[in-house]
Amino acid sequence: MKKALLLIDLQNDFCLNGALAVPEGDDVIDIANQAIRLFHQRNLPIIATLDWHPADHKSFAVNSGTQIGETGELNGLPQIWWAEHCVQGTKGAELHPRLEKQLINKLIYKGQNNEIDSYSAFFDNGKLSETELNSWLTSQNIKQLVVLGLATDYCVKFTVLDGLALGYQIELIADGCRGVNLQPHDSQQALTEMVQNGAKIIRLVDI
Repeated sequence: MKKALLLIDLQNDFCLNGALAVPEGDDVIDIANQAIRLFHQRNLPIIATLDWHPADHKSFAVNSGTQIGETGELNGLPQIWWAEHCVQGTKGAELHPRLEKQLINKLIYKGQNNEIDSYSAFFDNGKLSETELNSWLTSQNIKQLVVLGLATDYCVKFTVLDGLALGYQIELIADGCRGVNLQPHDSQQALTEMVQNGAKIIRLVDI
C-alpha cells in the first residue's frame, strides 16, 4: 500500500518570531527534514500544506472587530479569533527557510476563502469545500499517510481526523508536532482524540 509524508503548515508565521508562533515550532523543522530525506530515499511522495489566507480573512481579529484569542462565531461556526498570519504572498506565509523544500513533490493550499477558517488540509471548517488533497492522493493511489507539523491541536488534529474519516491509514510522528495549547492540555487531548479515531502515534525513529 503506497505511503506519503504529509507536512502540515511548516511556515514562518508559525515558527520563531512569526505572527502566530507555536511554542518550539522551529524544533519541528529538523525532524521534518529527516523524514523528508527518508521518504525521498524510498521514492515516496512528500506533500506540504500551507495556510494561504487573503489579507481580509475574517478569522483575523482585526478584520472582525474582535480580540485575538477570543472565541465567537463566524458564519454559523465556532471561531477563535487569530492574529493576522500566513497572508498570501508574504514572507510569513513562506515555508520555513531551513525546510528542504526542493524535495517536496506537492503543495496544498488552504484557508483561501475569507468567509471561513480552514484547519484541515482536506476541507474547510464547515466542510463546504475541499482542497485538492484527497483527489491528488487518490490519483496517486496513496492510502497511508505519515503526518507531522503545526499545530498539534489545530491543523494537525483536524487534518488527521478528516483523513481517517476518508479512510486513510495515518501515522502521526508525535516528536514532529508542537501545539498552541491555548488551554494547557489541548495538545495531549488532541493526541488522545486522534488515537481514539484510529491514528497510530509513532516517533521519527519508527519510520
